[in-house]
Amino acid sequence: MGYHALKKKAFLTTAAVTGITMLFPALCMAASEKDIQTYTDTDFAMDTVVSETLYTTGDDINSKLTSVLTDVETNLLSWTNEKSQIYKVNADSGKDTEISEELSGYLERLLKIAKDSDGVFDPTIGKLIRLWDIGGENQRIPGEDEIQEVLKDSGYQKISLDGNTIHMDEGCSLDLGAAGKGIGCDLILENLKNQKDVTAALMNLGGSSVMTYGSKPDGSSWNVAVTDPRAENDDDYLGVVALNGTEFLSTSGDYEKYFIEDGVRYHHIMDPSTGYPAKSGVTGVTVVCDTGLEADALSTACFVLGVEKGAQLLKTYGADGLFVDEDHHVYLTEGMKERFSLLADSYSVEDIIE
Repeated sequence: MGYHALKKKAFLTTAAVTGITMLFPALCMAASEKDIQTYTDTDFAMDTVVSETLYTTGDDINSKLTSVLTDVETNLLSWTNEKSQIYKVNADSGKDTEISEELSGYLERLLKIAKDSDGVFDPTIGKLIRLWDIGGENQRIPGEDEIQEVLKDSGYQKISLDGNTIHMDEGCSLDLGAAGKGIGCDLILENLKNQKDVTAALMNLGGSSVMTYGSKPDGSSWNVAVTDPRAENDDDYLGVVALNGTEFLSTSGDYEKYFIEDGVRYHHIMDPSTGYPAKSGVTGVTVVCDTGLEADALSTACFVLGVEKGAQLLKTYGADGLFVDEDHHVYLTEGMKERFSLLADSYSVEDIIE
């Protein structure tokens, strides 16, 4: 079909971060207290490069943190691994299925975001995502009849929870990919809380999900650079977002996974109401809040909603947000105005009309 090659932006720091967002500047500075050691590592988990920076008076546990991500992917989130709870729920669609209290809790929160976003965040569009397969080996533009057929089996209202029992309409397919990395970050945080030797840490999952824990030895902010969605060079940045203490950042953009056909960009963030890649005039959204799950899911929802409706949703969750539109405007919520510094001269910061 003459697709352009899928573009993948890759950035290299001392921690070999890959993805949309990278640490800026690199965080391998000398510790201010001589008994605190700094360990950095790069690994692969949840189908992405994971960059880790750890400040601790104890041993290097970066590999153990990565194993937390591998475990949640294998046993909880994967729709292809038979060991996964999501796989079992999908296989049992149409029946009542017992799930863990952990997964039930995640689904309850995600279904609330689905409802609050009027369904633009929808964890049941697994079939639609696989139909387009954007970023995969079989990416294509499906026929309208194919799209409508899979949409019949989607809709967050097709899921009901009763404690740790889930019922999902027959044919429905769960896919928590839009919140999976955020869930992984939440689990990393729970692990770090039990590590008394760790004073601070940073986890960067493919650039799209970032978690900061504690404070660096010098007390400075964790600075995260956000890529210009239309940058011609990999080292062109839109600006810098400051994170303080333990916080979560997630970025969703139409430049992460996409192909171009006949001059049209088809990206991976789907609008459940149409079955096509979302068209809200937005090219990128960055969200900061106090949990990974909410940061991840909200950035996806806000991308589909656009600036004004997205900003209202963020206000509901007490989250900070940054929106980039096709006309090189940057829109900041009130909280993000205190965090963000614009670097790209081709963009201007505008007020959000409420």
